[in-house]
Amino acid sequence: MNEAIGLIETRGYVGLVEASDAMVKAANVELIKTIPIGGALITTVVRGDIGSVKAAVEAGKEAAKRAGNLVASHVIARPSADLIKTFLS
Repeated sequence: MNEAIGLIETRGYVGLVEASDAMVKAANVELIKTIPIGGALITTVVRGDIGSVKAAVEAGKEAAKRAGNLVASHVIARPSADLIKTFLS
């Protein structure tokens, strides 16, 4: 299984839209969820193969930085089935 999930957290909705747009344009990934954290923090989650997710997260990070809203990013390679199930529900 070469699946991965990538997460980008931004401060505010504009940075999230910029990052999400850049991620899906940069690589073959699927947006699976947006999670409002609170205090203006929002996380978007993508999934795909490991290489695509890494490329997408890098592109999303740069887009969010340009918007001035990047908080954090992370790629989880080969996540457990339970973790993926949690993000999909």
